[in-house]
Amino acid sequence: MSSSVQLFRDQKYHELKGQCIQQRQLFEDPEFPASDESLFYQSAPPRKVEWKRPKDLCEDPHLFVNGISSHDLHQGILGNCWFVAACSCLALRKTLWQQVIPDFDEQEWDPKNPEKYAGIFRFRFWCFGEWTEVVVDDLLPTMDGKLIYCHSNVKNEFWSALLEKAYAKLAGSYEALDGGSAADAIVDFTGAVAESIDLVQGKYGEIISEQMKLFEDLLKVHKRGGLISCYIAASSGSTNEAETEMGLVVGHAYAVTAIRKLRLGERLLFSFKSEKLFMIRLRNPWGKREWNGPWSDNSEEWKKVSDSERKSLGLTLENDGEFWMTFEDWCKNFTDVDICRIVNTSYFSIHKTWEKKMMHGAWAKNSEPLLNRSGGCFDNKETFLQNPQYIFDVKKTEDKVLVSLQQEDRRKYKKEGKGDSIPIGFEIFKVEDNRRYRLHKLTVQERVATSLYINTRTVFLKRILKQGRYILIPTTYHPGIITKFILRLFTDVPSKLRELKADKPKMTCWSLLCGYPRRVTQIKIHSAEGLQKQDRSGGADPYVLIKCEKQNMHSSVQHDTTDAIFDMQVIFYRKNIDSPIIVQVWNSNILCDQFLGQAVLAASPSDPREEQTLQLRGRGGREAAEVPGHITVKVFSSDDLLEL
Repeated sequence: MSSSVQLFRDQKYHELKGQCIQQRQLFEDPEFPASDESLFYQSAPPRKVEWKRPKDLCEDPHLFVNGISSHDLHQGILGNCWFVAACSCLALRKTLWQQVIPDFDEQEWDPKNPEKYAGIFRFRFWCFGEWTEVVVDDLLPTMDGKLIYCHSNVKNEFWSALLEKAYAKLAGSYEALDGGSAADAIVDFTGAVAESIDLVQGKYGEIISEQMKLFEDLLKVHKRGGLISCYIAASSGSTNEAETEMGLVVGHAYAVTAIRKLRLGERLLFSFKSEKLFMIRLRNPWGKREWNGPWSDNSEEWKKVSDSERKSLGLTLENDGEFWMTFEDWCKNFTDVDICRIVNTSYFSIHKTWEKKMMHGAWAKNSEPLLNRSGGCFDNKETFLQNPQYIFDVKKTEDKVLVSLQQEDRRKYKKEGKGDSIPIGFEIFKVEDNRRYRLHKLTVQERVATSLYINTRTVFLKRILKQGRYILIPTTYHPGIITKFILRLFTDVPSKLRELKADKPKMTCWSLLCGYPRRVTQIKIHSAEGLQKQDRSGGADPYVLIKCEKQNMHSSVQHDTTDAIFDMQVIFYRKNIDSPIIVQVWNSNILCDQFLGQAVLAASPSDPREEQTLQLRGRGGREAAEVPGHITVKVFSSDDLLEL
């Protein structure tokens, strides 16, 4: 974890605790007082809520009783099953919960030294790219001497109630936690990368091959410390909290607590006469009400499983809210799954290490088109490019890229009626290999990826991209919307992700001496065909070299072909518009490359902009002798440097 931690409302835990101990009084948080305004922003409680300290609720209060476990939690009257499901997931991973509850030993009650207790606790959340420490007092909302919100199944354990209080403080009130996504809470606990999958849309209940791919993916995420939750979305006919025939609750977040391949049958000496089952274990945050279908706690199926296998699975037959199901039944009964990946960026790991880049950005409105940064999605043809633009490089022949776009958390705006997430998404374009300025018009660029556009806090995309330079454009769905975002990009090798801010080359003192560009030209070399054979097998290893003034741009080498597809894009800002652009084709050799021919382009604004096929010629001007082969190109030129 990063050593720099932000302090929420600038409250310093050790300083406040020291003052309380010195003055022999228990901490009362002025920033989140024990009053109705901390509970509600619009509704009011049915009866009066009393704020009580743990010592007033039980004899021997503790942060943890017998350690931390996903069984510690029960939901209470708030509709925040998603938060409780996220806590259940968190409790499974010691390294993760120790980040959220720092120095838990120091925070624990010490019965031998009661004078050291000051009624103050601290928790850390990953807020919008930074770890943030939130301080709370231990006054908790109760009715009839019982906690009304998240609580433990052990009367004297308080970690979950205090963690929930810190999270409510961050959101502005307890009521602001009513309705939400387990994935968002898990991201706030861990800094993980969240991905949501619609199981119905992806037909995971029907297509076995897709089901198996998803099982392997979830198994890998779970093994590598990721956290997974799922729910059944309410359809038009059903209501939230209704129970299905199979005992599952609609609109309710469940934590995934284990994923396993289970072996049935006898293992013989030289063969496996056994059937493999793909299993998943879930937990209901209510701590009761379970699946009653195949493999439920008391079902016949468990008789096929040996006692030792049952023991290793930790099978309990109590109505404790935790149950197993087959992965196939899970795909058929649940509608949505949230996967939170802990992306490994440590070089000291046996698993794949990712290179991470994170950028903070904002959609901002301006009436001047060149300064506007809130242009809406791709459908808004006139304004789409008036969004923030980020450039990155894929250095390998191809690379798997993970992209996470997260908007700022809007729960704190619920009081003003603006608490809903805004529909967001992003586009990725393959652009010219030497582009350094903002994109003003889409011409030769290739649209290679589009995320979902959805009103969730985070949008995620996984893609394999070919070598080259790319522009990523994060957008709101509608133009003119203002909010902040963070963009995270994970690649195998460093991507040099950065924002493009300049629209064209900068005018400097040098420009007066050396000249300033007068024309911009974009070239796309699609292919070179019919080239002269260069080796005994009748092939060649061609590449393209484009020369413009003092710049040379190379394509990659295509092997064993006389008909090569390059799809290479370049852009030049030209000072000397009378100097032509030369496109040469070369054959790659170990000792010395061979010239195969060239085409000379005037590249003036009046030239045709559609794709054209040009005959290759020898060295010299446009009138040089023809040589075998031709190239297919598109050329765009403009004397307005802001056109392309």
